[in-house]
Amino acid sequence: RLLKMEEFFPESFRLDLKDERNAFFELYKEDQIWICKPSGSNQGRGIFLLKNPAALNTLQATLHSTEEHLLRKRVSCKTPQARIVQRYIHRPLLLEGKKFDVRSYLLIACTAPYVLFFAQGYVRLTCVNYDAASDDLTVHLTNQYIQKKNSQYSQLKDETVWPMEHFNRYVNEKLRNIHGLPKDWVFTVFTKRMQQIMLQCFLAAKHKLDRKLGYFDLIGCDFLIDENFKVWLLEMNANPALHTNCQVLRDVIPTVVSESL
Repeated sequence: RLLKMEEFFPESFRLDLKDERNAFFELYKEDQIWICKPSGSNQGRGIFLLKNPAALNTLQATLHSTEEHLLRKRVSCKTPQARIVQRYIHRPLLLEGKKFDVRSYLLIACTAPYVLFFAQGYVRLTCVNYDAASDDLTVHLTNQYIQKKNSQYSQLKDETVWPMEHFNRYVNEKLRNIHGLPKDWVFTVFTKRMQQIMLQCFLAAKHKLDRKLGYFDLIGCDFLIDENFKVWLLEMNANPALHTNCQVLRDVIPTVVSESL
């Protein structure tokens, strides 16, 4: 069964498309949080939160100014970097009070014929406890590049990444009975959902892929679980970070690279 977008992807709008941009500005309400991020980037660069009308007005003014500049210069080929705004999931599931997401991998091993593989990745946690009202990006974004900006990162570095086995044990011991989950929910229900979402995204995009023998790509897929255990796809990265700056990453990343090759 194909999933509907709203079943796995937070409501999102492209700011480089006028109709979508206007639809978002009409939809926006003062008590909402949205996350604004550029496409084709990584490591959390250029991401910010829209939490109040002042931030929205600044964004509108910036977009308007950029458009006017391009019109004056008549350089339609140099359009600004595409951005999306995505509805922020403000009630995520927490691990020991901290926000987290899961990085897993989709390997497009071949495009002629299509061959796909899935690999478990790891859990990325924040250094500090979650607070939806906080303006500190290290509370909201879990990737290592952003977490390094937190003053506590050097002390807590190895606590910000969990292997999937640790995550599975935690859910079994602390959350399973409370929420009526099946045993090993992480490696059964959650994993199947990630694979289902990855496959559906691949099917939606495969017509855009060049089909040549020897072409392959390793995609980093980021998933968030909310407090109701609904699984959300946050993004898919064609250039996933392969740094090994803590023990869990030293265990996971080389294996993923080796098995991919």
